[in-house]
Amino acid sequence: MGTPPFTTSPPASPHPVRVLIVDDSATIRGFIARTLRADPEILVVASAADGQMAIDVLRKHPDIEIIVLDIEMPDMDGLTALPILLKTVPGVQVIMASTLTLRNAEISFKALALGAADYVPKPSARDLGSATEFQRELNEKIKAIARAARKGRREATAPTTIPSSSAAQSPVSSLPLPPVSIMERADALAIASSTGGPQALVEMFKGLAGKLARVPVFVTQHMPPSFTTILAQNIAKAAGTPCYEAVDGETVKPGVIYVAPGHFHLIVEAAATGANVVRITQSPPENFCRPSADPMFRSLASIYGRKLLGVVLTGMGSDGKAGAEQIVAAGGQILAQDEATCVVWGMPRAVAEAKLAKAVLPLPQLPLYILRAIA
Repeated sequence: MGTPPFTTSPPASPHPVRVLIVDDSATIRGFIARTLRADPEILVVASAADGQMAIDVLRKHPDIEIIVLDIEMPDMDGLTALPILLKTVPGVQVIMASTLTLRNAEISFKALALGAADYVPKPSARDLGSATEFQRELNEKIKAIARAARKGRREATAPTTIPSSSAAQSPVSSLPLPPVSIMERADALAIASSTGGPQALVEMFKGLAGKLARVPVFVTQHMPPSFTTILAQNIAKAAGTPCYEAVDGETVKPGVIYVAPGHFHLIVEAAATGANVVRITQSPPENFCRPSADPMFRSLASIYGRKLLGVVLTGMGSDGKAGAEQIVAAGGQILAQDEATCVVWGMPRAVAEAKLAKAVLPLPQLPLYILRAIA
């Protein structure tokens, strides 16, 4: 039998996010449950010890909104259970949880391709006492993904109405797009992303495949080590362009995609030789993140100025906004992904609402604008 639903005090929020925890370790299940139950906006409905138990629980509780799903479990692992869970309750959101190994990173990427919303690096049982960052990240991701899913469901069921006001009162993501001709020719491309970013990056780079030979590309995706290794491999395959984790001290070359390694900020400096040099640093996290987009954007703005194009993709929080301000101040351009195609419209919303984005675009349209800017 699966672990029965937790008995909890009524949550402070009238509409808490309803969560199912799936992990074969009772210790980890209990730890995650305590973490989530401390947040009044989250209600832990039940837990399960393997994929089949999770399917059974979900059938009994179809109002579950978020599943935190372990990868390695006996009887039925997370990757096997994932498509069945998604089919059992269409619209349920799944966050994969795995320890930091290269194999688990590869499996997590497969899960994202199968429909998982996101992932979290899970602490081992012996590291639970120092897992405050995991606790913060998991709670924030659950709430952000649930808010986005709820909004999508409301919009899908809302009756169609004719707008009664001008475009000035429309959401940022639906404002008219500016003409492409106002965009400066770019000599470098910088991309920031977080929740939903791995899927968005791969899709976007497919649209840029074979067309990045003239510019260097810099990517900061909020990810831990091992995961950034697999991310770089996936981007290289999608783009048909060399892509790897940035190495400290290497000379920047056009036609190469540099990914910020997990736990390191990626910045670029001008060397005495006149070349630009990659630096990876472990300076303090910014916006709770390392790597963070803001240090990358700042450094690139100082190097490339008006010849820099920044792109802010799906992600929670506002990382990238402060750096985007410096890009714009230096004369560079910012593009942002629109709300409809984001897993979480946090980072791009921050730059859009600050009026820093030259255009707010659906993900499939971003490659067209990027190519016109770098051509």
